[in-house]
Amino acid sequence: MSGICRLLVTSRGEIAVRTIRAAKELGITVIAAHSDADAESLAVRLADESVNVGGAHAKKSYLNQEALLAAAKEVSADAIHPGYGFLSENAAFAKAVSDAGLIWVGPSSETIARMGHKAEAIATARAAGVPVVPGSEGLIQDVQEGLAAAAEVGYPVLIKAAAGGGGRGIRIARDEAELAAGIASAQQEAQAAFGDDGVYLERFVDRARHIEVQILGDGTEAVHFYERDCSLQRRRQKIWEEAPAAILDPEVRERICSSAVALAKSVNYSGAGTVEFLYDQDSAEFFFIEMNTRIQVEHPITEEICGVDLIRAMLLVAGGAPLPYRQDDIRVGGHAIEVRINAENPDNNFMPAPGTIESLEWPLGPGVRIDSMAFPGYTIPPFYDSLIGKLIVHAETREQALLRLRRALEEMQLVGPATTLPFFERLLGQDDVIDNNIHTTWIEQWMESQAS
Repeated sequence: MSGICRLLVTSRGEIAVRTIRAAKELGITVIAAHSDADAESLAVRLADESVNVGGAHAKKSYLNQEALLAAAKEVSADAIHPGYGFLSENAAFAKAVSDAGLIWVGPSSETIARMGHKAEAIATARAAGVPVVPGSEGLIQDVQEGLAAAAEVGYPVLIKAAAGGGGRGIRIARDEAELAAGIASAQQEAQAAFGDDGVYLERFVDRARHIEVQILGDGTEAVHFYERDCSLQRRRQKIWEEAPAAILDPEVRERICSSAVALAKSVNYSGAGTVEFLYDQDSAEFFFIEMNTRIQVEHPITEEICGVDLIRAMLLVAGGAPLPYRQDDIRVGGHAIEVRINAENPDNNFMPAPGTIESLEWPLGPGVRIDSMAFPGYTIPPFYDSLIGKLIVHAETREQALLRLRRALEEMQLVGPATTLPFFERLLGQDDVIDNNIHTTWIEQWMESQAS
């Protein structure tokens, strides 16, 4: 049992549903915080109680720290689980929750702040002995400093926002002219998006793989649950993830997972988190890029191959229990794939497509899992992220998982708004995807070739 009695879930959508289910299985009373737009959501239906925290727009509800803290007091919650997105990696909110005498289900505010600032995170990783992408030794203050740093690193380079996320504040510079222009524009975008115009440089790795390691800590000890390959991305947003990363050999897998644990221990990490790396397929080198101090959208594929419940583990650790898993007990079984079902129209430049789901039939059968908040008659609101669910398949091998995914996609029937389901069916028809010959910019290159 967890030391938590009454949990306020301050996320929405599928992660709120996922969190509520895990908490109820621990005997915790769960209260769903919801906006006006989510009053009839599945999370509200499944929770023991619910509390309205404000208007439909996120800044009036899910991003309103004062409203969330007031709601926690109103419902006598003793803990808050932030899910992902919104305030899940907001150090100030985590501190405010702790200062209010509540349990924050996640790492400390100090850890969030330290690892949330990318330049500081890289310095922390370097100090822990974790390989980092060659780049500037800190923030770039002006163009001349950037030019000097790039001369050492070598072109092409990435200009990255220090407080960035979601692919924003990033530029590729292949020569001095592009670097000079890119620094200014990246600083402007970073200031507008994050309130912080700090940028730094990294070597650009062509045909890179995006490999991430799932970790869990209790503030002292930490373990890993192996890695995921998240290389199929669109505009630097993940849309298709696999576990484990079939491209890694055992020796590289051991080194990359051990590096993630070393970093987690160095910051006394508590809760679930993800350490993300770039993997150079040509040199078999890996480099730390960032740490996500929260549960990830793609955590189900790790759960499937390792046979664990990461949300349950988060709640146990936050409630004062030691790590519920030992490293020697964690094994990989089979291969899992997750695709993100978004309410977007892939035939119209992936424009958001909110609206009402008229009918819905989820695929069933062995090795098929659905994490979603959608149901027939549910109206997808226009105010939030377009993710409406995740289709996860698990099989003994990658080849079998791909066949299972194809079968599940064929079974699924959703009538209503446009979704990305047809896009995944098209991806399954590509030899590079089947042969695992992909990288982080593969989708853009493939789409450009289809348009020409």
